[in-house]
Amino acid sequence: MSERDPTLMSGVPELVLLRLLAHREMYGYEIARTLKVVSQDALTIGEGVLYPALHALEARGLLRSRTQQVDGRTRVYYQLTPRGHRRLARLTMNWRRMSEGVERILGATTYE
Repeated sequence: MSERDPTLMSGVPELVLLRLLAHREMYGYEIARTLKVVSQDALTIGEGVLYPALHALEARGLLRSRTQQVDGRTRVYYQLTPRGHRRLARLTMNWRRMSEGVERILGATTYE
């Protein structure tokens, strides 16, 4: 995302992080890499956004974490809680409604 509008991006990191973690746990670098690959480079998230967002989601009870030693390094794995699954469902519904509205506006030939 080379041109970033904070207003338009509001809530997007939360939505995509919850979605990526909906089916399996992942650690930070894996989350960032998966986001980039799945979005075909349309979305990237740096460490300065990723880790504070993960910690905030965990503090809100939407994620839980566990640590594991891998090749002498400590990895923190994150996964959704039941509350996180419910939040993801609400965010997804809201996002789809909003994006459908934007698509209708973009495809409109008149505005009456």
